[in-house]
Amino acid sequence: MTANHLSLDDPLTRLNRAFLLNHPRTAARSLESSAPDDATDILRQQEPFIAARVLERISPGTLDIIFRLFPSEFAAAVLMSMEASTAVALLSRQSEELQKLHLAHMNDVSAAEFRSLLDYPENSVGQMMSTQIVAFNKNTTVEQAIARLRQLSVETIHHLFLLDDEVRLDSEVEIKKLALAESTQTLTSISKPIVTFVNAMDSKDELMDKIDKFHIDVLPVVDLNLQLVGVVRSQGLMNAMREDIVTDMQTMVGASKDERALSSSWFAVRKRLPWLQINLLTAFLAAAVVGLFEDTISRFTALAILLPIAAGQSGNAGAQALAVTMRGLTLREITMGHWFRVMMKELRTGFINGLGIAVTCSAGVYLWSRSLGLALVMALSMIISMTIAGIAGALVPILLKRFGLDPAQSSSIVLTTITDVAGLMSFLGIATLLSQLLEAP
Repeated sequence: MTANHLSLDDPLTRLNRAFLLNHPRTAARSLESSAPDDATDILRQQEPFIAARVLERISPGTLDIIFRLFPSEFAAAVLMSMEASTAVALLSRQSEELQKLHLAHMNDVSAAEFRSLLDYPENSVGQMMSTQIVAFNKNTTVEQAIARLRQLSVETIHHLFLLDDEVRLDSEVEIKKLALAESTQTLTSISKPIVTFVNAMDSKDELMDKIDKFHIDVLPVVDLNLQLVGVVRSQGLMNAMREDIVTDMQTMVGASKDERALSSSWFAVRKRLPWLQINLLTAFLAAAVVGLFEDTISRFTALAILLPIAAGQSGNAGAQALAVTMRGLTLREITMGHWFRVMMKELRTGFINGLGIAVTCSAGVYLWSRSLGLALVMALSMIISMTIAGIAGALVPILLKRFGLDPAQSSSIVLTTITDVAGLMSFLGIATLLSQLLEAP
């Protein structure tokens, strides 16, 4: 008989009530193996708080089927009686239309609380995850699991997550193993351990750490009670990585991460102008370095012509080192603990590249000026400035992160200052020291 034909005074209803109330875990296992319509009828005969106690112990793969058969008013009452984390996870798996319908049957305070709990903090895993999960109790048989999957109308699935009797994440089953297994086998007999998981409140950086370390396509997301609340799939992982890299590229040059190609001009000006002003200050610093060697430049006017080469090459070398280091930090290939290895690698790279550029540059300068002294000055300055630029490109983002600053936002500004000063100082300083070689014969 259905809930419409049974009252709370009916012996069968009272017997069911006592069983559900006193043995909710056993009742959950029994209902999981029942037809969804029968399970729904049994639960609808009870008060919402009793149904909630049982539903909290049913795995999402079966829970979602049963819950969708409830009238919205009863469903809302059940949600308000459940543990908050389980209720929010269950509600998040419903369509937007059903969510609005269920919330409309709640009191204002409960509805407002549910709406706030459905939103996760910015840049948290909860914002990125998909709540469309498929999970069953680990003691479910292969036959039962396949039947439930058909009822759920799942289009694409590669992993089936298994939960223990407390609905905590336990293990997983590959779908190909499920298809080849005997119908009477339990899912736990063909399962494998969970490699890793993340918490819904973890940051995107922690998610990236897990991706880089374990190289997995699907990452389960749990709440504080280790209950499964969602998954982050490969496409979501790639989107997160792409978003981080693009954002870092944009902020490295002083553009706001909030700016888009079709943003208004006034918005772009407000976001860019402060950084352009800072760049102007660094330009004045570079100009001050040039001013220190005014006498040398006035004596050897050829130095003024070559100044852009000295500053430009060190800037390019530093930008290359910065880009590689920033990528490593963003994708979690390196941490702050790798600073010395990264610095030594860029030092060697800058020195060797400096040697190669020095040969080409000094040859060109000699053919142009017929001055061995000027060619030597240019060669030495290239080696020194590009080595310094490589070191700076490696250390600047790591040090900024170490001191709690955003390396993507500030690295380019700091690096430009260092490479300009290093390029000009090395070129003009060496020219001053070797001024005798620059004298006309």
